[in-house]
Amino acid sequence: AIQQVMKSREILGISNPQTLAHVLTAGVQSSLNDPRLVISYEPSTLDTSQQASAFTNLTHKELLVQLQQNIHHEVLEGDVGYLRVDDIPGQEELSELGGFLVDQVWKQLLSTSALVLDLRHCTGGRVSGIPYVISYLHPGNTVVHVDTIYDRPSNTTTEIWTLPKVLGERYSAEKDVVVLTSGRTGGVAEDIAYILKQMRRAIVVGERTEGGALDLQKLRIGQSNFFLTVPVSRSLGPLGGGGQTWEGSGVLPCVGTPAEHALEKALAILTLRRALPGVVLRLQEALRDYYTLVDRVPALLRHLASMDFSAVVSEEDLVTKLNAGLQTVSEDPRLLVRAAAPREPSSGPEAGTDDALAAAPEVPSSEAAREALVDSVFQVSVLPGNVGYLRFDRFADASVIRTL
Repeated sequence: AIQQVMKSREILGISNPQTLAHVLTAGVQSSLNDPRLVISYEPSTLDTSQQASAFTNLTHKELLVQLQQNIHHEVLEGDVGYLRVDDIPGQEELSELGGFLVDQVWKQLLSTSALVLDLRHCTGGRVSGIPYVISYLHPGNTVVHVDTIYDRPSNTTTEIWTLPKVLGERYSAEKDVVVLTSGRTGGVAEDIAYILKQMRRAIVVGERTEGGALDLQKLRIGQSNFFLTVPVSRSLGPLGGGGQTWEGSGVLPCVGTPAEHALEKALAILTLRRALPGVVLRLQEALRDYYTLVDRVPALLRHLASMDFSAVVSEEDLVTKLNAGLQTVSEDPRLLVRAAAPREPSSGPEAGTDDALAAAPEVPSSEAAREALVDSVFQVSVLPGNVGYLRFDRFADASVIRTL
């Protein structure tokens, strides 16, 4: 594509360097269908090697200040831990400041009933930090290969595994984890969200992520003030199917919602999931005490005890999963679970009739009221051909019928 542009010589007519950079960017991106490639004109930009050197030469105190700026935590209502990370620290930083993070941040979150990991404002970080984040949320009884990273400049691949040991304790695998994402979530943060989702360790809530790259480098083009921003590392994604990764397309959330509402949605999901054991227990009790096909009850109870609710994020999910399982095991389509919708105060004759019959109220004392009740319950007419028509939609209590 670049050779064709050079041969056409049209680009030589562009005198403004910013316009030239824009045209080159549009051409490269459209040719390769990769929005991560950017050509920019930056006459005041420092050499990228100087910037990298400045970062690695930070003092212990400067690293600590940077870490405190990028990591925030608190315990929310409902005993939900909240951890916001705006930049993923690397192995060097974690090795030096890991003790501080464990004592001042992680220990405050360990005892919570569920954890929200907020990556909505995290646009990147260091690849070497990935196994640390994953390992604190993964049980220590197994070591798992979570990703393979290919680095183009060195032409090497590096396997990323969970850590066999961590400083402090891991978050219990029995507790729910929710990861919040936005359209700005990028790079290393995307890889973490993707891995946790594919491991089925976390529910991702929010927006589709940026679809960026693990490592974007800005390279000066020759001796000019033009720069090429290009991804130099690639996730080969062993977790998931067919080598598919999040690069270019982004991480699709389990529950899509605008980023500004993601935390509220996550808390609602966690509230539902906290109620799941109680719902299952009451359902088991109801089947054991009331279901008329007694011989099928043991199989139903075993099925309920073994069900996997890890993907349940709404009442609709729960109802669908329960009905599919219970009806399959019992071979009884009448066995039906419904979510109880909030009931509004009844109004009108039809609503009043349902409420009255359900509660078996006393028969009205006045004649007019009794006639109104009969008219609301029974529909009587004479059809053409002198055919009598009587409709009633519910059997009333025998005492009510005798009185009426």
